[in-house]
Amino acid sequence: MIDFFDFSSGHFYIAIILSFLNAMLLCFEGYKFMQIIQLNGYHLTGYFNWLKNTREKYLSRIVMLCLLSLAGMIVTNVIFRIFATPLQYYLSYLGLLFYFLFSGMFLKVMYETPKKVPLKMTARMSRSMAVFFVLSVILTFALIMLSSMFTQVIRYSAIALMPLLLPVLAPLSHLIMKPFEKGISKRYIKKAEAKLQSFPNLIKIGITGSFGKTTIKNALACILSEKYSVCKTPQNYNTPMGITKTVLENLTITHQVFIAEMGARKNGEIDELCQIVKPTYGIVGTIGEQHLQTFGSFENIKRTKAELAKYVEKNGFCTFNADNEASNEIFVSHSGRKAKVSIENKNASVFASDIKTTQSGTDFVLHANNEEIKCSTKLLGLHNLSNILMCVPTALELGLTLEEIAVGISKIMPVEHRLQLINAPNDVIILDDTYNASIDGSKWALEVMKMFEGYRKIVVTPGLVELGSLERLANYEFGENIAEAADYVIIVNKTNELAIKQGLIDKKFDENNIKFAENTQKAQELLKTIIKPKDIILWENDLPDNYT
Repeated sequence: MIDFFDFSSGHFYIAIILSFLNAMLLCFEGYKFMQIIQLNGYHLTGYFNWLKNTREKYLSRIVMLCLLSLAGMIVTNVIFRIFATPLQYYLSYLGLLFYFLFSGMFLKVMYETPKKVPLKMTARMSRSMAVFFVLSVILTFALIMLSSMFTQVIRYSAIALMPLLLPVLAPLSHLIMKPFEKGISKRYIKKAEAKLQSFPNLIKIGITGSFGKTTIKNALACILSEKYSVCKTPQNYNTPMGITKTVLENLTITHQVFIAEMGARKNGEIDELCQIVKPTYGIVGTIGEQHLQTFGSFENIKRTKAELAKYVEKNGFCTFNADNEASNEIFVSHSGRKAKVSIENKNASVFASDIKTTQSGTDFVLHANNEEIKCSTKLLGLHNLSNILMCVPTALELGLTLEEIAVGISKIMPVEHRLQLINAPNDVIILDDTYNASIDGSKWALEVMKMFEGYRKIVVTPGLVELGSLERLANYEFGENIAEAADYVIIVNKTNELAIKQGLIDKKFDENNIKFAENTQKAQELLKTIIKPKDIILWENDLPDNYT
């Protein structure tokens, strides 16, 4: 039997070296698990849902990695015990080559898988990864020690079992750091709050809704820039730390307006953001079933979005979407200063008429304050017209004229991956709507695609997700809608394949024109084999990485 604590034998030091090397390897192998935790905003509920839904794909790979590595290492141990030599214990370490070989194969597959949002090594993730590394070192060393005490055949081979702990090590590292992270977050949030309070004349605007928030935010910033210096949260920075980061790094004394996009996945999160920003202007856009899986019910979604209106009720001004039932309900119950917006309802505070949608944008007449003005925007679709109109009441409250608003509207640029029109070679048009998708948004995207007469229409989509119990029905109806708009369909990923396909078939869609691709990369390869001149391709949604 090997005495690992006989420092002169060298096995003790080899065990330490192996523990550190294995911990480094596990950190690389744990990439996907840490990425999913980060994608879910460090909420473990979403992580465990992903683990449950993809256990066959990832856990089976890990089990195979462990079994093959363990078998190879044990066989090597046995061979060198049979052919006993003075160096048999040291030569048996060659069995580690099996472990590193199979680990390399596992990592190759994982890192070559396309990622929509790669893991970001933020300060918080770096701290969690450090804890992950320390835990891996300790557990690897302990496993080597324990296995060596009971059987010489296994000995260090036990480290091949460590990848089985990856699904546990990732959330455990997060839980260990959670109290510290809360303290760190509170400290930064207090700094952001103090900085906002140091600008007493700063105009603060909050924007919420189930979808369209980023488009409204960008449109409003563009319009208000005709008169004010504007700071807005970038991209989809709509969480407490996202807003805090923007305030601390981007907001300066020269800014007159701060616009904060406010997202949520559960009750109380909009109120939490309002406590940081303290907005006096609010915009409640379209409210739908987005994130129904995490909210639990549509009533919870509506109640959470209403938190912004409730916050600005006493001394502020709030805008609502009259064309959306849930937003309109909040408007009716709101007792503060308010306005409602509609695309064509003349009873609304702001509405549009003479709407002309083309392949290059939208022309319309804007009506507000019993006045009207002709406007043009590069954005496609009536839903984007609605998003633009949502900005007008706030702009008017802040003293902009209709002429200034019209100029601002003409300068609004399409948001990347949100129904973005791309002209490809050979007279091929791409409608990139891959950022995310909703029930209403998918209908609008199909309507825009229909406008392109004379083109063969191809839809590439994984369907709609995060809709909880409504997901299957929503994707079945999505399939029906596609059947009425497209000539060819590529369904990406198996998540919603059956529901979409059934909707297509029930609408008598040609089954020969229904194709399947395992992932986005495979869909792109498939497209190359069928694409022709005068094709328009709608990429509708792209699954987040917790569906891959």
